[in-house]
Parts: sequence; structure tokens; C-alpha cells
Amino acid sequence: MADKNSRVKGSVAGRYFVDDSCIACDACCVEAPRFFAMNDNDGHAFVKLQPLTPEEIHEAENALAACPVEAIGNNG
Repeated sequence: MADKNSRVKGSVAGRYFVDDSCIACDACCVEAPRFFAMNDNDGHAFVKLQPLTPEEIHEAENALAACPVEAIGNNG
């Protein structure tokens, strides 16, 4: 489970976040490219846009479920 105290820098504020256990596998970017992007300089993903609608939240939840190291958190 993602640790909200270990959030990576660069994510926009909101309920979804990525923590420092991210291994840059790109799964979240594949599942939800509108909401997740890769920081190639730091080697981790980040949240670039917070989902708002039920459909967007579903997409972000798919990315959360696809993360092999559970680095995505939902603080909502």
C-alpha cells in the first residue's frame, strides 16, 4: 500500500499520489495516460492531473490496480 508520507515530488495535489516505492514500470501511464506521467529524470511516475468524474476515477483506479509495487495511493 502506498505511503502518503513518502509521496514523490511533482504530483498535483489531490486524492491520488505516487510514493517513492515506484519502480518506473510505466503501468500507470499505460492504464491512465491522462492522469499519470513518467519523470524520466527522477525515475518514477507522478500524477499530472487528478480525476474528477466517475469515469476518470475508474481509469485512475485501474492504474492503481495495475501497479506491481502498490506505489499509487488513493487518499480519498
